[in-house]
Amino acid sequence: MSTRIEIRKALPDDAPAACTLLRRSIEECRQDDHRNHPEVLGPWLGNKTPATVAAWFSTPSNFALVAESEGQLVGMALLTQAGKVALCYVLPEALRCGVGRALLSALEDQARAWNIAKLHLNSPAGATAFFERHGYLNAGKEKSCFGLDCDLMWKRLDETCATEQGAARKRFCNCSG
Repeated sequence: MSTRIEIRKALPDDAPAACTLLRRSIEECRQDDHRNHPEVLGPWLGNKTPATVAAWFSTPSNFALVAESEGQLVGMALLTQAGKVALCYVLPEALRCGVGRALLSALEDQARAWNIAKLHLNSPAGATAFFERHGYLNAGKEKSCFGLDCDLMWKRLDETCATEQGAARKRFCNCSG
C-alpha cells in the first residue's frame, strides 16, 4: 500500500466500497473477536449493506469519513452528534500504516467543532489497544447490539474542562487527604 493517505468526507457513492471494506475488516481483522461463530458474525455483518452504509453517510447528524490510497478506500470512520465513534475500520492490508490514527484524529477534530467534550465507543477486545494508545480509557465490558462482548471506551477531548472539573472536585472534597 502507498504511504500517501487522503482523508475526506464520505459520500453516498462511496457506500459499496465502504461496505466491502467494513465486511473485510470485520471478517479478516477481528477473527479473534468473532471466532467465526455465526451467532456473532452474522448479526455483526447483518447491517453492513451498501444501502445501510449510504444511509449512514447521508444522515445529517453523522460525520462520516473515508481514507483513500491510490484511489482505493482503505479505511472509514463515523461519528454521531451524540459523541459516539460508531465506526472506525481499516482494510487488513492497510493496518499499522496510520490510516486508523488519521481517521480517529479527524473524528476528534469534528467532535471539537461540534463542541463535544467526550467521545465514547464500543471496541471489540482486539481493537481496544489501538484506542488506548490514542488516549481512550476502558470503562469495562459491555454487550454490543449484535451480542459481542466489547470494551466501553471513552475519551475527554477538552482537557481544560477536565482539569477544571478535577480542581473543583478537589476543592469541594470532604476527605482529609
